Amino acid sequence: MKTSIVTLLITFCFYLSVYAQAPQDKATELKEQALSSLKQKDYIKARYLFKKAYEAFAVRENYPQAIECGIQANALYVRENFYKEGFELCRNMEQLIWTGEQKQNKVFYDLRFPISKERLQMYISLKNPAQAKNQLDKLEEIASLAKNDSLMEVLLYTKANYYYTFNQNTQGDACFRKLISQYKEKKDYDKVSDCYKTLIGIARKANNAPLMERTYESYIVWTDSVKALTAQDELNVLKRKYDESLQTIQDKDSTLSAKQYIIIGLCTLVAILVATIIVLAILLLKFITGNRKLKKSVVIANEHNELKTKFIRNISSQMEPTLNTLGTSAKELSAQAPRYAEQMQAQVAALKQFSDNIQELSSLENSLTEPYEMGEVNAGTFCESVMEKAKEFMKPDVTPSVNAPKLQVKTNKEQLERILLYLLKNAAFYTEQGRISLDFKKRGAHTHQFIITDTGTGIPAEQQENLFKPFTQVKDLTTGDGLGLPICSLIATKMNGSLTLDTSYTKGCRFILELHA
Repeated sequence: MKTSIVTLLITFCFYLSVYAQAPQDKATELKEQALSSLKQKDYIKARYLFKKAYEAFAVRENYPQAIECGIQANALYVRENFYKEGFELCRNMEQLIWTGEQKQNKVFYDLRFPISKERLQMYISLKNPAQAKNQLDKLEEIASLAKNDSLMEVLLYTKANYYYTFNQNTQGDACFRKLISQYKEKKDYDKVSDCYKTLIGIARKANNAPLMERTYESYIVWTDSVKALTAQDELNVLKRKYDESLQTIQDKDSTLSAKQYIIIGLCTLVAILVATIIVLAILLLKFITGNRKLKKSVVIANEHNELKTKFIRNISSQMEPTLNTLGTSAKELSAQAPRYAEQMQAQVAALKQFSDNIQELSSLENSLTEPYEMGEVNAGTFCESVMEKAKEFMKPDVTPSVNAPKLQVKTNKEQLERILLYLLKNAAFYTEQGRISLDFKKRGAHTHQFIITDTGTGIPAEQQENLFKPFTQVKDLTTGDGLGLPICSLIATKMNGSLTLDTSYTKGCRFILELHA
């Protein structure tokens, strides 16, 4: 009986261990199958297997393996010009990395770098220099923060590819010269040769015959000179060994007094090193203590922020019955003192609106990482509908206009309408005559803009800097609480976009809402 129980327990533990290892083994198996399909040039199957391996490694939180498989899958998407799927996969990988960073409380620069590099290559393939330049700047920032020599080398190769693709040969040559100079200093002659070969490949791919010709000539010259450099290095090694032998002979002939001075010097050096180690240990302890205090401060700040939000909601909920009572009282007084009652009703309504705006502002600040649900919207029809709703707020001498092609865009319809309607109402309030226009422009494969322009009074320069910051001015609440634009800005951020003021426009006011799908 006892033997049967022991056997059952052993069997259960075995299956449990197998089950625990199965997901990882499955992910590795998918990766190996994908590599095999890639080797056999079965690209469609390889892409599918790499995608599945990426998802399996992601579930196991094996981020390096997941990103490696994701990059392979993305490269196969680009090979077949499936750029939409490629960009979507890059966004998915960035979200995975962000989740891992939050869990491990550190930034994965070495994993963010290949994702940004893959996105840059897609923009280069799409011949989009503006977006490619943005990604190149981001790539340079990541490599700088990572402080990794290998990433800096890859960055130089990538920059050279970008410059040669967009006919900026001078900058491209500068990148390769820097790489070659670094390898020459390290006497890594094989990598110098690889640089020339890579440059020849880039020139061939870009169909740049002059670049290929002069690079090949430089490579031939280098091939001849590397033999002389190798021989010189060997001669230097022999000379150094000879000098070391002479020095050894001289050391043996040194007097006892000289040896004593050497011993004293070594003892002094050891003392200095010990003192340095002690100082470094003290500094390290201070750093660890300071880091703990900083983490504690961040936790306290987050707790205070949550308490602030709860406090605001509590105060607002307590204010609501009072405001409702005041509103009722104002209506009852309207027959006896109509002017006073009207003023009181306006103030109560302003307080209610202020209370609502405060709650929404606090809620938006605490949920910026929670994006809105997205759906397909026809830009032209949508813009005409919003402008139709805004017409009732416009003065008789104002002409509304809409310039939006009937293109399908992916966005949150309710929140987009809310921002545009608020901006159009503002434009209507400050525009006595002229024109108010709503334009839609597509700025890239996944970037579009909604532009609201008016011929009104404009915004003074001294107010433009703090336009989207809440609580920067004290004013009568009945004329507005100044929270509308900050709220719209936070909504735009949650929609993966931004709301800005075009300061170069001087004939009135122009706001630009840029969204990224």
